[in-house]
Amino acid sequence: MHFEIAYKWIFLLLPLPLLVYWLLPALKKRRAGLQVPSFDRAAVISGQKPAKSAWVTGRGLFGWIALVLCWVCLLAAASSPRYVGQPGKKIKTVRSFLIAADISFSMAETDWMLHGKRTSRWGAVQSIMKDFVQHRKSDQIGLVLFGTHAYLQAPLTTDLDAITWLLDQTEVGMAGQMTSIGEAIGYSIKVFREDTIKQKIMLLLTDGIDAGMQVQPLDAAQEARKDSIIIYTLGIGKAHGSAGYDLDEKTLKDIAQVTGGKYFNAMNEGQLTEVYKELDKMQPVQYEEETYKPVQLLYMYPLALAIALALAFHLVNAIVQAVRWN
Repeated sequence: MHFEIAYKWIFLLLPLPLLVYWLLPALKKRRAGLQVPSFDRAAVISGQKPAKSAWVTGRGLFGWIALVLCWVCLLAAASSPRYVGQPGKKIKTVRSFLIAADISFSMAETDWMLHGKRTSRWGAVQSIMKDFVQHRKSDQIGLVLFGTHAYLQAPLTTDLDAITWLLDQTEVGMAGQMTSIGEAIGYSIKVFREDTIKQKIMLLLTDGIDAGMQVQPLDAAQEARKDSIIIYTLGIGKAHGSAGYDLDEKTLKDIAQVTGGKYFNAMNEGQLTEVYKELDKMQPVQYEEETYKPVQLLYMYPLALAIALALAFHLVNAIVQAVRWN
């Protein structure tokens, strides 16, 4: 850090008190004179004529020094002295990225291999998604979970560690056993509408077919397009998976097409990793940096010195006056 003065021109006011002293007349105060009996008669006898005169209060050397130092300290405080550090750069959030993840019972299917071990679909998605989230440094990330109904797990935030922690706390079945894709999109639109950032990206992740309970997926996608929301859809598993679970690829493709996004499919860990890499290419992290300087203000020190000098001057002056009267 280095020292600097923000307003150096303030010191041009140093001679201002001298100009005031020279240009303005001295302040005159009336005081009662000493009453002497037969004053007029004494004046006649002595032949002297009384004259009117003004008495100007004098100020000692100590008083002048104190006033000058106070004025210099006040100017020093007004000039805003400071310590300034090296310029730093801060990443500015440029868009909102919302992840809508399916955690219905079908995501508990253990037909994936992760690091050589069999795991559930959600366990694999959870693990790889955390790495993806940590790379979105300039995005606000939000997390919506859906099953039978959609719920907000994490609002849009730049705290990526909090998003990662909340992903760890998420378990399959927390939102019900069915798959409501349309409701998930509709709920995500509401989340986006609370946000002021214009660029809005959504990743919809599911392994099932919409239950068709309330909102149709394509109707919700049309509403998302009106709000300029781009939806990328990610299908987990095969179109006709094991244990009777199906993946409605056509609907997911239509949702992506309507909103200007793209459909991806992943059937294993490697393909899912490639999907996230492809998504990074299509929606690269955009860094908008704001330059700032750490500043430590120092104006309070000369200001405190000016106050201390003024108090010391009045205290000494009071002591001197008391000594004179005694």
